[in-house]
Amino acid sequence: MTGAAGLVGIVLVSHSAAVAESVAELARGLAAGGPMAPVAAAGGTTEGGLGTSAELIVAAAREVDRGAGVALLADLGSSVLTVKALLLEDELPPGSRLVDAPFVEGAVAALVAASAGAPLAAVESAATEAYAYRKA
Repeated sequence: MTGAAGLVGIVLVSHSAAVAESVAELARGLAAGGPMAPVAAAGGTTEGGLGTSAELIVAAAREVDRGAGVALLADLGSSVLTVKALLLEDELPPGSRLVDAPFVEGAVAALVAASAGAPLAAVESAATEAYAYRKA
């Protein structure tokens, strides 16, 4: 999705393309109402199966990079490890950061903050604060 220039980009990394895209769709819907930060889903393998694809993650990060940083949220296991490896190997755009946050709530909070023009550190903070959202 194309967003306004200068906004932090968001990449949602999941083992499932359907999960990543559904969370992106939910976040877009809840963050609607003004300029939208770019968000991309990087789910599943390049063959369409369950798993994680470094190629899809790199492509998504490049797609949303507007020069203000890229926040990557990952669901679990190998998606986290793949993002960490890509960061160590400098495969992602400068200013890319793995954000330790709940996948759904963190994605919504990150996109809302990014769409409001928050810098990468504030986007990360908004996403990680989602851990404090209590449901009971």
